[in-house]
Amino acid sequence: MVPAGAVGAYRYRILALLVSASLLTYLDRVCIGIAGPRIQDELHLSTQDWGLVTGAFALAYALLEIPGGVLADRFGARAMMTRIVLWWSAFTALTALARERAGLVVVRFCFGAGEAGSYPTIATGIRRWFPEGERGRAFGFVILAGQLGGAIAPLFLVPIQMRWGWRCGFVLLGAAGVAWAALWWYGYRNSPAEAPAVGVAEREHIGTPTAVVHTLTLRALLTHRSVALVTLATFGFQSAYYFTLFWLPLYLMRARGFSEGETRLAAVPFLIGALGNAAGGLALDGALRRWGERWAPRLLCCGGLALGAACAFAVPLTSDRYLALALLAVCYGALTFQQPANWVVCVKLGGPHCGAVTGAMNSAGALGGLCSALLIGHLVSATGSYDGVLRLMGAVLAFAALLWLGVDARDRLATEPGAVSAAAAR
Repeated sequence: MVPAGAVGAYRYRILALLVSASLLTYLDRVCIGIAGPRIQDELHLSTQDWGLVTGAFALAYALLEIPGGVLADRFGARAMMTRIVLWWSAFTALTALARERAGLVVVRFCFGAGEAGSYPTIATGIRRWFPEGERGRAFGFVILAGQLGGAIAPLFLVPIQMRWGWRCGFVLLGAAGVAWAALWWYGYRNSPAEAPAVGVAEREHIGTPTAVVHTLTLRALLTHRSVALVTLATFGFQSAYYFTLFWLPLYLMRARGFSEGETRLAAVPFLIGALGNAAGGLALDGALRRWGERWAPRLLCCGGLALGAACAFAVPLTSDRYLALALLAVCYGALTFQQPANWVVCVKLGGPHCGAVTGAMNSAGALGGLCSALLIGHLVSATGSYDGVLRLMGAVLAFAALLWLGVDARDRLATEPGAVSAAAAR
């Protein structure tokens, strides 16, 4: 047993890199939503056209999440994250060249293909650099950083696009991604054993994760009960989550009468989301100690999703635009509160194949985002209102909360002949 005071803190440098990766991911992801009203007006896009643009990202992301996670399990996060960020940064910058709908859809599809695998790759980094008792907090802060990226985006991009146009922000973010990729390649190593600066005490504290045995099949992954339930629940909650990412500024301006300058208030849900992520990560570590692997994630995820559903149902009932924004912010914060539990459960279920399991979860979430993008565009175009969209969001979130009642984080994924899951062994 290593004395607490003797353990080094090199892993927190790694956490800083992972946190910055998450922040950059959301900056680049949310910028399309911030620029949405201007892009719609300049390129003459209908609401359904906007659904295709945002859905293109979700489709590519869904198709390549599992392959991205598998590659991260096999080759490690250093090379994979470098490739991912350089790719998505190139297509972030190329978004500025779009002149019509088809070109914009193609560029956003390629952007989604580039970002696919980013969070499963981060998950492999957390698993290799943090002991089990610290992973909830690590995931909490990583996902928190994503929300801060979403909060910074309108504060950073709205003044830029009001002064120099919407295209300028995409070019600046693309350049920032290239600089970050160089920093990552220089500063990150795939495991403590590859980093000479990590002391013996810290290596013992972190431990050595189980080596990957490449016997996982797609059938074994998708037919595992708890994995299937987590992926279905993620499909549900991400369909609501994507509304905040890609539709919120449009909703505020078109449905609630906010001016372009006032869309900087779109930062509020992301700030609440950041608090939700941090609180959720800390709450999970404590809940696991108190209630164990079976009930702690269930309680946190069911509670967060149920609160999100209640807020979504309440938004159409108010005529006050600021109260509507506040309810959407609380809804988003409730969803982010349960996110760290999603990631930690996937790491526990997958073990050495956590990249594949988190990839399956995120792939399902992207499919939820694709469906919501197409449905939102259709419903708003058909009815002229977002009320039906918000009620549907509430129903889907309530159903996702029920799905979590069947998830058991003890039920490890068996990937070798004769292997028995932890829950089955009981």
